[in-house]
Amino acid sequence: MLLISLAVATIAICPPKAQSQNVDATIKRAIAAWSRVKTFRATFEQSITNPLTGSSMLSRGELQQRKPNRLAITFTDPVGDRIIGDGKFVWVYLQSATPGQVIKLANTDAGAASTDLIGQFLTTPRSKYTASDAGADRVGDRAARAIVLLAKPGERLPFVRAKVWVDGADGLIRQFESTDANGITRKVRLLTLRPNATVNDSVFSFKVPTGVRVIEQ
Repeated sequence: MLLISLAVATIAICPPKAQSQNVDATIKRAIAAWSRVKTFRATFEQSITNPLTGSSMLSRGELQQRKPNRLAITFTDPVGDRIIGDGKFVWVYLQSATPGQVIKLANTDAGAASTDLIGQFLTTPRSKYTASDAGADRVGDRAARAIVLLAKPGERLPFVRAKVWVDGADGLIRQFESTDANGITRKVRLLTLRPNATVNDSVFSFKVPTGVRVIEQ
C-alpha cells in the first residue's frame, strides 16, 4: 500500500510538461533502437478482434524482416497461412479464412503498411499523432513503458489508436495493440526477438500455388 500511495502521489505532482517530455524521450529511445536494426526475426502471438462481424481470431507464427520493405510472416497456427512482402508487392495468403485465393497489394498501397509492423509506429511523423504515457508495465518477464498514440483528426495513418510497449532495457517494442479506421483491433506480442539476425532472402519470395486465384487490389 505504501508503494502504491507513493506512486499515486508522484503522478499527482508531476506536471503535464514533464509527462510530455518523458513520453517524447521514450519515443526517441524507441526510434533510435529501431534505427539500429537492419534485419529482424521474432516469434509472436496475435489476436484480432473485428467489431463489424463480432469475431475474434488468435494466431501464432514467426516473422522475418529485412529493411526497408521485405517481410515474411509464416503462421504456425493456422498452419499454411503466409504474408510475404517481396519489395514490390505484398502477398496475403490466408487459406484458413479465404481458401483458393491470394491478395496482391502494391507495396505503396496503404493496405501494405504492415511490411514494417514495428516501424509503422516509429516512422510516422510526430506531428500526425498525440502521445500519452500509459505507465510502467511488463511484457513477459521484461519491464516496459507503455505509450498510447492517437491519430490527429484528418490524418491518414495505419492506425487511429495504438498502444505500444517499449522495452525498458533495449528500447525495442515488445508488444503493440492497434485499431484501424474500421475499428478492427490487432494485438501482437513478440515472444522471442532477435534483432540483426541472419535471414534467408528466399523467404521473401512468394510463388502462387497452382489453382490459386490472384486478386489484385
